[in-house]
Amino acid sequence: MNRWLPFEWIAAVRFLREGRLQTIFIIGGISIGVGVIVFMSAMLAGMEANFIRRVLTSQPQIQLLTPDQVARPLRKADGVIEDAVVQRPSQRVISIDQWPKIRAQMLAMPEITAVSPTITGSALAIRGDASRAVTLTGIEPDTYFNIVKVPDYIVAGSARLTSEDIIIGTELAKNLGATVGDKLNLQAASSANRVLTISGLVDFGNKSANQRVAFIALRTGQSLLGMIGGVTTIDLTIKDIYAAETIARRIQAATAVEADSWIATNAQFFTAVQAQIYTNTLIRVFVGLSVAFGIAAVLIVSVIQRSKEIGILRAMGTSRGQILRVFLLQGGLLGFVGSLFGAAMGALALIYWHAVARQADGSEFFPLILERRLFIYTAVLATVTGLLAATAPALRAAKLDPVVAIRG
Repeated sequence: MNRWLPFEWIAAVRFLREGRLQTIFIIGGISIGVGVIVFMSAMLAGMEANFIRRVLTSQPQIQLLTPDQVARPLRKADGVIEDAVVQRPSQRVISIDQWPKIRAQMLAMPEITAVSPTITGSALAIRGDASRAVTLTGIEPDTYFNIVKVPDYIVAGSARLTSEDIIIGTELAKNLGATVGDKLNLQAASSANRVLTISGLVDFGNKSANQRVAFIALRTGQSLLGMIGGVTTIDLTIKDIYAAETIARRIQAATAVEADSWIATNAQFFTAVQAQIYTNTLIRVFVGLSVAFGIAAVLIVSVIQRSKEIGILRAMGTSRGQILRVFLLQGGLLGFVGSLFGAAMGALALIYWHAVARQADGSEFFPLILERRLFIYTAVLATVTGLLAATAPALRAAKLDPVVAIRG
């Protein structure tokens, strides 16, 4: 079979086999480095996916709100501002001005995939002698459930939401001693009240939210909160979730509404995810450098040890280019073989850690994500690193004078 292989391949493989111990150690070092990269990258991808799923399925990606009401100083007839203290006014619940027009504008934007008007306000939920303050959210289920995946968080009953239904949080149901099928009396600040039937219990994984959340039909909410035909928010989803802040600022500049993105409302969590990404990048860089220096050190030693053999090969007519390619191939082969073992080590370590690591409630700590492109990326990265690390030793070997090498 060797007859069909180029000289460079035969020499590179032979040198690696003769220095078997060195080869095994450097492949082991590369494998550990690649394994760390695979493990860290896959675990970070899983944690990021878990975070994104939890955040973006329980809240809108962009939410349009009525702007804050600002007090303006009084002016006299001549336009001079009166000398008085101007206090911030109380923030009344008011409807978004011309919200159907704004909704139509949002639907016309190619970046936006779903739009749903909602109305939000406070009310008192009463059942027998128990009462709790709740945050009512009036929604259109057909559009809203495309933005906030309420059906995915239903733990009892269903996501049915007619004008006579209400979906409440699990903690709120516990505090009221209620369950699916029970009646709740809702009393709003406008003195309006309505008796609704609990159709489902929802658990967003947040105790505070579960104590106050209550979903009702949009028209029911408008009636209870005394805002017939009005909405207080317009919820949006977009194609590129990481462009949410940019799109929100553009919407706010073009319309008379305030726009909050999920990035702004979850700034600390988003910063934590970004920090993890930067940390993982630094780990990759330093692991790659350690692998490169290891390969370079082994090949430099190999060049020194094989100076006479290189000199003999040069004297027999082997060109500098061929010698250069022999050592470059050694570096590439070391990196590639090490990446195969390392990818397997990293994947096995991740599978084990995924099975062992559990959250307080027993659920998985992160979803197991092993993408093909990650293994391709690490194989290419390790091979290229091996080639680059072999460049200096290869150049040194190619520049050896055959007479000096044989005499040495």
